[in-house]
Amino acid sequence: MTTSQLEESIDYSVAIAALTQADPILATLIEQVGACTLNLGRQKGDLLYCLCESILYQQLSGKAAAAIHRRFLALYPHQGFPTAAELLNTPDEDLRSAGISRPKIVYLKDLAQKTLDGLPTMAELEAMDDEAIVQTLIPIKGVGRWTVQMLLIFRLHRWDVLPVDDLGIRSGIRRAYGLAELPNKKTVEHIGQPWRPYRTIASWYLWRSLDVTTPASTAKP
Repeated sequence: MTTSQLEESIDYSVAIAALTQADPILATLIEQVGACTLNLGRQKGDLLYCLCESILYQQLSGKAAAAIHRRFLALYPHQGFPTAAELLNTPDEDLRSAGISRPKIVYLKDLAQKTLDGLPTMAELEAMDDEAIVQTLIPIKGVGRWTVQMLLIFRLHRWDVLPVDDLGIRSGIRRAYGLAELPNKKTVEHIGQPWRPYRTIASWYLWRSLDVTTPASTAKP
């Protein structure tokens, strides 16, 4: 079975049934959003590619980050994406010309150096549990728990990840559960307990729920 066929064959029905039974509020979101298409948003590429993309997208709107990512890739027209050595040897001025901030240039080059020093391959990461992957990758400059969690969700497709610091998750919970303000980490963890072992799927529905107009979302100014 090809990777494309595998992605298309992913069945979320067991997870959705469990989430619907475990949490009536989340069940309403699932009904409003519709079928889960998380598999269609999966990242491709090796660890260097995925973490470069994540670093470039940090603290930017999707549109702005995508433009910078395109300009970054355009710096390497012959191969499409640089090797770690090529990235390390790219002049900072060239990276700046793509719109990459100076701190992110430091992050990218630290990632490139640590790749040369021997970061795990994707196959090796697949054999590790979630927390071991987090602890392996957060020593890279600019790579925190949230960044690794995005890798777990969108590249490794782990099903029980809850990014408690993610603004979209916190906003989705505030809206769905009628909270007066954004929930803190402890509150997100507490609300998310019934979602185990499918917290990734629940997270996806919370993200998508922000794009759906519901009676609850229009009740307040």
